[in-house]
Amino acid sequence: MERFTIKDFNAQYPDDTACLKAIFKNRYGALRICLGCDKRTTFYRVKERKCYACQYCGYQLHSLADTIFHKSDTPLKSWFYAIYLFANSKNGVSAKELERQLGVTYKTAWRMAKQIRVLFHTPARKLSHTVEMDDTYIGGVQPGKRGRGAAGKSIVLGAVQRDGRLAASVVSNLSADTVRPFIEKHIQPGAALMTDEFTTYRRTRKGYTHRTINHSSGKYVRGKVHTNTIEGFWSQLKRSISGTYHAVSPKYLQQYVNEFAYRYSKREWPTSLFFPMLARAGRPA
Repeated sequence: MERFTIKDFNAQYPDDTACLKAIFKNRYGALRICLGCDKRTTFYRVKERKCYACQYCGYQLHSLADTIFHKSDTPLKSWFYAIYLFANSKNGVSAKELERQLGVTYKTAWRMAKQIRVLFHTPARKLSHTVEMDDTYIGGVQPGKRGRGAAGKSIVLGAVQRDGRLAASVVSNLSADTVRPFIEKHIQPGAALMTDEFTTYRRTRKGYTHRTINHSSGKYVRGKVHTNTIEGFWSQLKRSISGTYHAVSPKYLQQYVNEFAYRYSKREWPTSLFFPMLARAGRPA
């Protein structure tokens, strides 16, 4: 991945004016015809306002409208820096960290983090070729049964294409009525599906070449049959939640899962994740 350092960031986005210009360009491109008077024009920054206007008729374009920056009093440079932190962090960024780095209140930092996580929810193409699928339980240490079927925890179902993208969803249960729609939504028919021997996975394998590995017997790899890739992602997700956020409410867990699934899927992205995230941030929700 091409490096985009804090020095590069500050040089490219030194102030709010540069940030607003970047959002305007991202949203409207090289717009030359005024939408108000239909004349070929140049748009100029309106003094003391976060918008641009036509040089002839004064028609205004508000590039922040309906974006995550809409009606926010927080400086755009702070928003951009928060996105930069999220883009360059492997383990996530807590609201307390944003509070310290940006010098804002915790309430403001929490809202910013929540809005930035919206950027991680993007439609994805179906997974194909060899796909591993597994589930995990998130919710910290709880008394009683551990692993599949543990009480008081949230279930996350995931699938990953080897050397490719990942999809994961918080689900209410692991019944066939829940697992089958997940498979149909995220996995291309005909893919080679690798799972453990959980009964539900065997019931929902129609349309796929299904191979299983028997973890209960102490076996984790049989040739190319394994679920080590998806289990590695679960490990990273749990370490990050525990180490960075300490605990996550089930109400917002999907947003955090989206965040880490996005990073995983973009791990081979040729440039900093800051740029695709910024492009998404500058588009209407």
